[in-house]
Amino acid sequence: MTILARGASALALLAMLGATAAQAQMTEVGDGEGAVSIVAWPGYIERGETDPAYDWVTGFEQATGCMVDVKTANTSDEMVALMNEGGFDLVTASGDASLRLVAGQRVQAIDTDLIPSWSKVDDRLKDAPWHTVDGVHYGVPYQWGPNVLMYRTDVFPEAPTSWNVVFEEQTLSDGQSNKGRVQAYDGPIYIADAAQYLMAHKPELGITSPYELNEDQYKAALDLLRAQRELVGRYWHDAMIQVDDVQNEGVVASSSWPFQVNLLKADGAPVASTIPEEGATGWADTLMMAADAEHPNCAYRFMEHSLSSNLQSDLSVWFGSVPAVPAACSDGSGQQTQEGCDANGFQDFDRIRFWTTPTADCSQGEGACVPYYRWVSDYIGVIGGR
Repeated sequence: MTILARGASALALLAMLGATAAQAQMTEVGDGEGAVSIVAWPGYIERGETDPAYDWVTGFEQATGCMVDVKTANTSDEMVALMNEGGFDLVTASGDASLRLVAGQRVQAIDTDLIPSWSKVDDRLKDAPWHTVDGVHYGVPYQWGPNVLMYRTDVFPEAPTSWNVVFEEQTLSDGQSNKGRVQAYDGPIYIADAAQYLMAHKPELGITSPYELNEDQYKAALDLLRAQRELVGRYWHDAMIQVDDVQNEGVVASSSWPFQVNLLKADGAPVASTIPEEGATGWADTLMMAADAEHPNCAYRFMEHSLSSNLQSDLSVWFGSVPAVPAACSDGSGQQTQEGCDANGFQDFDRIRFWTTPTADCSQGEGACVPYYRWVSDYIGVIGGR
């Protein structure tokens, strides 16, 4: 599976919404404006308040005079809503949000010549279709990783080999059913996780991409999710609430991010994670600048800062992600090691189907696939029990 296939419909999305690729708006980076505001995933912008060992904001502020303000968002839909409201300079957008932001003209093209560290970016990400449209770049790759299967090791002595532990009712090693003891992600893009599971277990459906589903394939994914509804104790979108649920509410298995796994392990919880045999969906996040950014010079300075090896290295350890700068795995600039990057999925790039926005026009034909707005309304119906 090539990187192009994973994000196939950037131009189709732009055409569908009547948007055009804007040209880069700046030709040089000037003095900072004294501030920069960022919409970010939890754990992505740390200044040492959670753990003094993880701080990549204080030094940036001291060096540039650009004071960082962060608004966390728990889902891609929340990020898009915040960027539509305005008032932010940057956003750490995943692939299921980035093209919507481009199409909605909420982010602007960036000039990679103004990012001195651009050459350090992983070649697998530089022209990724979730932030590059018709050769124009709309952001700087930030971090990437898989949506892992998290499990309690006191209930699963061996790592589960399949996602069936969250999709199908079964008796676990402790003699109890998994019903009510698993979680699923509270976001429409989770339909892709069901589709990926069906790719392996119902090949007769002919699914080739979990983000490009015709009506029959889409119906099968929804049917699987409706059945899963009987097993799910909670649909999670807040990482910290999921951590609490694993510690205190009897959750034994769930889709998750390495971030929660790392926090739970640090607290001594008996948890581990794996990518099962069906593979995994995942996220490749891009630091994108708002079309009407109030502080563009500070924004460019932070985009450059985001590619510094020590930020990339320490964030990779903290979040359990993979750096967008491969050298950060092994150059000793931060806390990460190549072994740690490999554990976070560095070698699994081709096993991950990265989030991207589903559109009607897809590789199956013009108008052949179910577009994202239906994913939104139908997933609300699924988790509401309809």
